[in-house]
Amino acid sequence: MNTGSDERGEVAAAVKEGPEEVGAEVPETGAEAPLGSRAPQFVQARRTLHLSWQVGVFVIGLAVVGAGVMMLVLPGPGWLVIFGGMAIWATEFVWAQLVLRWTKRKVSEAAQRALDPRVRRRNMILTTVGLVIIGLLVGIYVWKFGLTMPWKIDE
Repeated sequence: MNTGSDERGEVAAAVKEGPEEVGAEVPETGAEAPLGSRAPQFVQARRTLHLSWQVGVFVIGLAVVGAGVMMLVLPGPGWLVIFGGMAIWATEFVWAQLVLRWTKRKVSEAAQRALDPRVRRRNMILTTVGLVIIGLLVGIYVWKFGLTMPWKIDE
């Protein structure tokens, strides 16, 4: 074997090691996956191939996030697509993994707050009041103009 293959083997071994050996923090819950690249081992073992892999992941994630941003003003599930692009980035980049973890934590906190009986009661009351107001406005419109469409109203 030549020295180049030994170095790649050491890099691959270092990547295989868990966060305890490398000195990174271990999540307290143990449920979260360790941070870092999720590229296949043969890709991680070769620096040039790994860099190419990262560029490809970044470009694909950028395209998906860009499509999601466009969907914020165009028809489509904009935020869902943006989070999908962040998930693509999170397969390779630690910063995206941290952003995605923070987002997941905030969404689950919001879901827990929404399940609180007091918050649910308040939301139901606000929804009922909003629907009553919309119903009154529609009723006033129909009473005043009939069932004529707004673009056909003669003044």
